[in-house]
Amino acid sequence: MATIDHLLDRIPNPELRFKLQSEIARLQNDKRFGLIFEEHFPDATLLYEVEVRRGQKVTLKDEPLKEKFEVVNLCNGIAECVSLDEPEHTENIAVDELVSYSELDAKASNHIAVDKLMPFADFGDPIYPYLQSIDKISTAPDSPLWHEIIEADNYHALQLLTYLYPRKVDCIYIDPPYNTGARDWKYNNDYVDSNDAYRHSKWLSMMKKRLLLAKKLLNPADSVLIVTIDEKEYVHLGALLEEMFSNANIQMVSSNIAQKGVARGNSFYRVNEFIFIVQFGKSCVTPLVLHSEWQFGKGESAASKGIVWSQLRRSGTNDLRIDRENLFYPIFFNKEGNRILEVGEPLPLSQHPSKRLELDKDKLILWPIKDDGTEGNWQLSNAELRDRLSDGYVKIGKFKETNIPVSYLKRGSINKIINEEVTLLGRDEVSGTVIVQTQGYTRAFVPGSQWNIQSHDATYKGTQLLSKFITNRFDYPKSLYAVHDTLRFFVANKPNALIVDFFAGSGTTLHAVNLLNAEDGGNRRCIMVTNNEVGDTEERRLKAEGKTPVDKEWIDLGIARYVTWPRTVASITGNDVNGKPISGEYLTYLTQEKESTRRFKKVSYVRDIESLPVTDLKELVSNLSEGKIAKNKVAEDTRYIIDEDSDISLLLDDNAAADWLDDLEGAEHVRTFVIVTQNNKLFNSLKRQIGELLGPIKTTEPQTLPMADGFKANVEFFHLGFLDKRAVERNRQFREILPLLWLKAGGIGECPKIVGNSLPPYLVLRENKFAVLIDEDAFFAFEKEVNSTSGIEAAFIITDSEKGYKEMLASLKVKTCYQLYRDYLDNFKINYTR
Repeated sequence: MATIDHLLDRIPNPELRFKLQSEIARLQNDKRFGLIFEEHFPDATLLYEVEVRRGQKVTLKDEPLKEKFEVVNLCNGIAECVSLDEPEHTENIAVDELVSYSELDAKASNHIAVDKLMPFADFGDPIYPYLQSIDKISTAPDSPLWHEIIEADNYHALQLLTYLYPRKVDCIYIDPPYNTGARDWKYNNDYVDSNDAYRHSKWLSMMKKRLLLAKKLLNPADSVLIVTIDEKEYVHLGALLEEMFSNANIQMVSSNIAQKGVARGNSFYRVNEFIFIVQFGKSCVTPLVLHSEWQFGKGESAASKGIVWSQLRRSGTNDLRIDRENLFYPIFFNKEGNRILEVGEPLPLSQHPSKRLELDKDKLILWPIKDDGTEGNWQLSNAELRDRLSDGYVKIGKFKETNIPVSYLKRGSINKIINEEVTLLGRDEVSGTVIVQTQGYTRAFVPGSQWNIQSHDATYKGTQLLSKFITNRFDYPKSLYAVHDTLRFFVANKPNALIVDFFAGSGTTLHAVNLLNAEDGGNRRCIMVTNNEVGDTEERRLKAEGKTPVDKEWIDLGIARYVTWPRTVASITGNDVNGKPISGEYLTYLTQEKESTRRFKKVSYVRDIESLPVTDLKELVSNLSEGKIAKNKVAEDTRYIIDEDSDISLLLDDNAAADWLDDLEGAEHVRTFVIVTQNNKLFNSLKRQIGELLGPIKTTEPQTLPMADGFKANVEFFHLGFLDKRAVERNRQFREILPLLWLKAGGIGECPKIVGNSLPPYLVLRENKFAVLIDEDAFFAFEKEVNSTSGIEAAFIITDSEKGYKEMLASLKVKTCYQLYRDYLDNFKINYTR
């Protein structure tokens, strides 16, 4: 609405202006569905590098964009300007330092000092960007991977990126302004326009225009947009995302970022923020190995730690033959009891075996009969057991006089073998049972949408962590690990992912990407964009000192140069902004193996287990297992419990110790053994036997990386400027265009530079994998060198002839080719309107 009011004020006819105002007021009162807000055009762009010329829009440096003019004539260093807001108003403005004030006074009664004129471009005007290298850091000279930081208004940087990487970005992570009204860094939180009827309009307009460009960057087949926000705008952002990305899968995560909470006046303390996940195509959350904090109420079962062999004979409820009569069938073994020969059919209920283990000629026959002679049943049907047996998923225990323990793998454990989550070493030569390496296994899983992770706290792992690198230069940075973990869910399986952040702020995203690459050896590339605005307090001080945004003192205090770049350099070198090694360790998802002993607990206060009522027995089991074993796993005749979903096993009756030991074979998941007995000798003997049977516990613990070691990484820092179209067309600014060509070809290797004053006829840049033909007359030499140089994937041909371009393209052996400067000029000519 603010833009419309501004345009209406420029209509000289008062009657027409009144009619339009009335019609707009009527339309505003109409009820519409969907997200409704007032559109705002992006702010005009100051073109610091462009010379003043006829037909150009200009403004005043000391009060940018407060007054706007068009240069209608330029003569002897004086610009004759017409006000764009009041066409009847003209001024003569000096643009040449050689023009004296007396000459200016002779031409006009109102004049402006010579150093206060600045060209600009309005929304809708074509602009022609280039990248000027400001600085670089390289600690991996042999790596072709280079990250980029671009100092620019992110709207224009996004325009550039849509030219460079259309539909090629794997992940966009942004932490946009939260619109709280704070002005520590202006771009962060100041998006409320007093002219708007709806206080969220300016913020929504700003976000919509940038998200439209971001949409052009993302790979529609498989990519993700991640946006963090707090309670001020999350409702409006969610509605905007639903409206703009209706075909995407959108989910919101609530993440605790302030363990102590932040006061909100008379409201609840704020402890969380929200993360919108917008997934395109086949994008999915990658199951990851995560620590216990991510479980959020989910018990960590024993099955989550590896392969679990479950005893075949059922125990607990429904474990009698009459409960599952089809599960009462024989298993035939060889006479040595170390190989299953066949699985029989269910025995009619009227027939009864003589005992649990029978001998029939040269065969042993095993029935599901309990220690006390009660007929039980198996866990699997005979058909299911045959299938598992043929696949090696049945295990035979140590043959004893009255029993052969048999265990099997459930579907979850089988899937781990099939999916190669554990290592299959082979099969037992006699029994055919699979031999699996499970030590060190940890389960990968997808967590819930409520995150309460200690390392995501923005105070301790954001503000305090960042102060190690650049002292206290930036308030409220993201936790490094909050960004790291969020990215990892989507790029863990994409080691060459291209990641973009166009609200870079302090530079957490690149820091997180470098940490990810250090952990797994990935080559993920990050492009960050941030402006170089100063905080509100600094701006007032600098203006009072007569400084402008083009002065060094102003530039050096901008966020890009004072925060983002120093943080990047410090994190890569391992030295803070004062040159001192950074203290501390990075948390990582890497682990190292550690051995520990199993725990044994003797309980001697229970005298007669057989006399306990089943209700008391269930209560006893619950107490002894600290609630880890459910009461429904206990029956009246239960004498021991080995629960595959618990790391505790109980021996309730020491008379069943031998059977308990048999069934413990393969139960590596059990860490704690509770033995009810008054017999110290038996207790110590069981400890020794279980230790020999299962061995020590092998666990994993987190591995850290010293911050002082820095990262092996390369980053170049660019400033985005704007060129004169005519100079581009005349091939006068090839040096300025070259970094764009490097990026469009993939940004491989160090950004090339032109040495000397003159341009070569062509460039064949093997390390960068692209080539440029500058002089058409050198094409045949160019063609020969390009086609004979391995690895050249992109070519740029500077020519005005469409026919000539097609003929040259036909003979080049490259994947992609572009015609300059047509490809560049046409792209940005229509960039605003397409």
